[in-house]
Amino acid sequence: MKIRIISTREEINSIRPSEKAVHLAFRASNVDFLNLLQKVPRLQMVQVPPSYHKTMSKAIEVFLDMQGVKLLEGDVWGHRKDIDEYFTVEDDTIEEIRSLADNGTTLDCVANLVQKKARIGPDLIKFIATTKITA
Repeated sequence: MKIRIISTREEINSIRPSEKAVHLAFRASNVDFLNLLQKVPRLQMVQVPPSYHKTMSKAIEVFLDMQGVKLLEGDVWGHRKDIDEYFTVEDDTIEEIRSLADNGTTLDCVANLVQKKARIGPDLIKFIATTKITA
């Protein structure tokens, strides 16, 4: 699964319409979210850092929910944008998450088991466990 990293609002204009998952590494305004949804109509997930999530308006959260876009809180640890514009969640990690979830493990437990090993946040782990995204 590839997550497109967007570091500036200007990058929203260059994003491909086929993207399904993005991480906003800047403090996005409501207008930025609206522009993103116009540019990427099939967007399924937006991840923002915890510090940015706390300052987001409730209106944009409701709007994203109405559009069927999941808003996740989390970071992309150890990622260098100058090397690759995508953060990749390995297929083995996705299989492990889904296997644990399919075997009846609670989502919180799955997140605790996988979080440190895979270096991804609990919201993203829960999202992977409950969706069939293959971006």
